[in-house]
Amino acid sequence: MVLVNRIVPLILAVALFMEMMDSTVIATSLPAIAADIGTSPIALKLALTTYLVALAIFIPASGWMADRFGARRVFMIAIAIFTLGSLLCARADSLAAFVGARFIQGMGGSMMTPVARLVLVRATERNRLVEAMSWLSVPALMGPLVGPVVGGFLTTFVSWHWIFLINLPIGLAGIAASKRFLPELAGKPNGRLDAVGLALSGLAASGIVFGLSVISLPALPEAVGFAAVAIGAACAVLYVRHALKIPGPVLDLSLLATPSFRVSVLSGSLVRLGIGATPFLLPLTLQIGFGLSAFHSGLVTFVGAIGAITMKFAAATVYARFGFKPVLLATIALSGLLLTSMSFFSPRMSFAVIYSILLAAGLVRSLMFTGFNALTFAELENEQAGAGTAIAAVFQQISLALGVAIAGMLVEASMAWRGTGDPGLADFQLAFFAISLFSLAALMPMLTLSREAGATVSGHGAPASEH
Repeated sequence: MVLVNRIVPLILAVALFMEMMDSTVIATSLPAIAADIGTSPIALKLALTTYLVALAIFIPASGWMADRFGARRVFMIAIAIFTLGSLLCARADSLAAFVGARFIQGMGGSMMTPVARLVLVRATERNRLVEAMSWLSVPALMGPLVGPVVGGFLTTFVSWHWIFLINLPIGLAGIAASKRFLPELAGKPNGRLDAVGLALSGLAASGIVFGLSVISLPALPEAVGFAAVAIGAACAVLYVRHALKIPGPVLDLSLLATPSFRVSVLSGSLVRLGIGATPFLLPLTLQIGFGLSAFHSGLVTFVGAIGAITMKFAAATVYARFGFKPVLLATIALSGLLLTSMSFFSPRMSFAVIYSILLAAGLVRSLMFTGFNALTFAELENEQAGAGTAIAAVFQQISLALGVAIAGMLVEASMAWRGTGDPGLADFQLAFFAISLFSLAALMPMLTLSREAGATVSGHGAPASEH
């Protein structure tokens, strides 16, 4: 049990570490990258959303591929693709090349995290799932801790190219560790891949997210963005009709009939709209609004990850004591209010206050997402884990991508309203306030959850000796 609950999650977390570190590194270094490749920091949000769109396109096939070809093999190939994408990012010399490289990274990332989570769910007893999810997340949270500082240091004192090159040794180490230690869990026999469903779901996700990004992207006509959104919405409708007619769709929407799964997906998606916007907005607020260097900005933003890592060690105990619903309601509300407080960040505010808010946000989000990750699988059968992983991961990545896209649109809208061509502190403050409302809206689905939902996973109501 120690092997499953600790060693295996730590190995799997190499993938999460690279993904999380990469996302925080690029957010911190956006101004420097934009200046070097001849574009604007706001336009570079296309690179952020392209990565998340690639995840959403290919994630639906992750469970099927893990069952067909073996989870360990798929996981190792995914790390290799992600590492190759990192190398191409470092060599990019234009917006188009950088966006293309980020798409390749997304192809690898689309398999890494879902397959890692799938292995963990299948290898872990349900009453140990919260603990295992906590161990899986601890090294991954080192990404936001190390990313802003390392990224800021490299960007300020060396070159932004190295923020991607550091993924090469990490990726090689992950492949070697997976080959030696990761168990090869046999999946259930599966039929042919639902290629039509994969195409429709991919077009739906990419069309909506890409379209929203393009609408406010100065380099492309708004008509392109509106057309992409329309195509994405149409494909989403077509996919739902398709999925309800055939057996074994690539995204099995029937799982949404399970209350805990449905609430976890819907509420978690709304929360992630705000969370997804934060790595985009906060570094730009500190660098453009405050005038800080990339390195100084990284030293500020990494504080939240300290809180996140600290909370991981108490998460299992908290959920065992109170259960999923009360803890998630409290953390959702606090997370939204802390996002709202970030809209008041200004150079006049004491850095002690800013650090306190970011530390509290890290503590709250860590506890919240440990709960969401475990609740997702609380009432699913083992044979449903693959399909559940795919749906949860797609909604997660789409919501994160939409968070970045909506944040960019809000900044652009604020700039247009103020009649200025350059973003300022007021634009980022408005975006933070607006995006926090999405997170607070996540309270509504969570209120419908049963008080005892997921008790077999959380341990809530069990004797103390069983926790």
